[in-house]
Amino acid sequence: MLVLTRKKEESIRIGDDITIKIVDIDNRQVKLGIEAPKHVAINREEIYRRILAENEAASKTLGAGDGLMHIAGLLKNTKDH
Repeated sequence: MLVLTRKKEESIRIGDDITIKIVDIDNRQVKLGIEAPKHVAINREEIYRRILAENEAASKTLGAGDGLMHIAGLLKNTKDH
């Protein structure tokens, strides 16, 4: 892990497209401003872990081909009506 020291209003660059700026430092909190392309997902760690857990649970709910078969059945039923 790379550990960097930055002061308020200083930035860190990641590649050519991502900038992380220290916006404010208040007591025990640091406020970060992040500039990144729209296709780059930016999540807090706890949200990212929840997304992973929900994706894993959803994949266990339906087997590999079950989801497509279910959708195909729904489409067939709407065509028949």
